[in-house]
Amino acid sequence: MAKELIAFYSRADENYVNGTVQTLTIGNTERVAKMIHELTGADLFKIEQLHPYAKRYNDCINEAQNDQRQNARPALAALPKDFETYSVIYLGYPNYWSTMPMAVFTFLESLDCSGKAIVPFCTHEGSGLGKSAEDIRRLCPNSTVEEGLAIRGCCAARAKEAVQKWLGKSCDIRTRFLK
Repeated sequence: MAKELIAFYSRADENYVNGTVQTLTIGNTERVAKMIHELTGADLFKIEQLHPYAKRYNDCINEAQNDQRQNARPALAALPKDFETYSVIYLGYPNYWSTMPMAVFTFLESLDCSGKAIVPFCTHEGSGLGKSAEDIRRLCPNSTVEEGLAIRGCCAARAKEAVQKWLGKSCDIRTRFLK
């Protein structure tokens, strides 16, 4: 039976939120992922680097920018089990300089997403989805990349209505891919 997976990369600790650096106990993207889980019942999988970025915001930024400049593929702590059983992948991440964190590139390149629907969602502080959907299409040419959702990080805790509306638009995805 076909299933849905919410795979997300999210970062707690010091984050840039609404113009200031704040310490978060739960990352913004994880908050949105949990809302999607609550509304769909899809399985959750947190994409985690084997060697996480620093907890301090400025140190994290330096590490993440360096990875992006080098087009690095950070090692992941794990990959989801039975990935082939999933037909719809809700893929969540924070916007890092107009795209996804490099660990999400690792995730997509480590798995066969052929024939799956990938439904992106991101949190950001003003950049929306950037070019992340284009990057997903390039990395997963045999997948269907659906309309994404961009939520401002500062609004993530109050985004349930926006998430419901977006999921309502994607009902046909579930019909087409969950057979």
